[in-house]
Amino acid sequence: MICGIDIGGTKIEIAAFDSSYNQYIQRRVSTPTSDYSEFLSLIKTLVDEIDKTFSYKSHVGIGFPGIIDVNGRHLSANIPCITGKTLTADLKKLLDRNVTSENDCVCFALAETIDGAGRGFQRVFSAILGTGAAGALFVDGNIAMGKNRISGEYGHIPLPAFLQRKYSLPHQSCGCGLNDCMEQYVAGPGLERLYQHMSPDNSSIDTYNVIAQYRQGDPIAIQVFQCYLELLGYTFSSIVMHHDPDIIVLGGGMSQVTEIVKSLPQAMQPFLFTNVNPPIVVSALFEKSAGSRGAAMLTQIPLTRSQ
Repeated sequence: MICGIDIGGTKIEIAAFDSSYNQYIQRRVSTPTSDYSEFLSLIKTLVDEIDKTFSYKSHVGIGFPGIIDVNGRHLSANIPCITGKTLTADLKKLLDRNVTSENDCVCFALAETIDGAGRGFQRVFSAILGTGAAGALFVDGNIAMGKNRISGEYGHIPLPAFLQRKYSLPHQSCGCGLNDCMEQYVAGPGLERLYQHMSPDNSSIDTYNVIAQYRQGDPIAIQVFQCYLELLGYTFSSIVMHHDPDIIVLGGGMSQVTEIVKSLPQAMQPFLFTNVNPPIVVSALFEKSAGSRGAAMLTQIPLTRSQ
């Protein structure tokens, strides 16, 4: 059996797959973000449960938010406890087996490119839009990745001055160490920040209620959502101008908002060259399970860089 583990900023999902990627077990738990020892202990407990269930020492593939530097140390804006730690090496020692790890967006993109919504397309950009915002580009089934392994980190494009001035947006520091990253405005928590900023009394509501009020015709929520779509359109137009994908596959919690998926191509259009059409935008085929599925696939499918 293969354990695919999708580590997110708010939840960890573990799933057990056979060699044909048929899923047998799936479990989700909250992510410990501040205590590294607790984080490692939880991963070990989850893997031990899978091993015990199948009486087999499973292969383990892990997707995590962030990057690994040249010294094997992790940087994650959304899980502070793993930043600066050699997570992959520590898990190999703790679990007493080989552990294959990669950025969670690469895992998501691998699953959606090979078997999912991007299957059959030459240039597939898969983007997670949830607690954070990042993605990965596959070309002809191969990952497009440079030596720093930061390709696809669209959430850390800086907020453009013209949009900051248009909406008088407050400056935001990002967990990556930079300031005014687009992730702070277009990821799920960003929609909440926009609502608080644009509400006359600076009231705060969660993402789900912003969407609910928008659907009910609330004028503040409509204004917030229009601002959000413009910010998102600018962000994804940058992806198109840099990578020219045939299709964009959206995953993460915000991809479940149908208005975002349907409106994104039109929202990109003002920021593209005249007569350049935006790519197809679709929701992920595997939805919430793409990350764990891709993590499992990592153990069997070597990632080859696109030339």
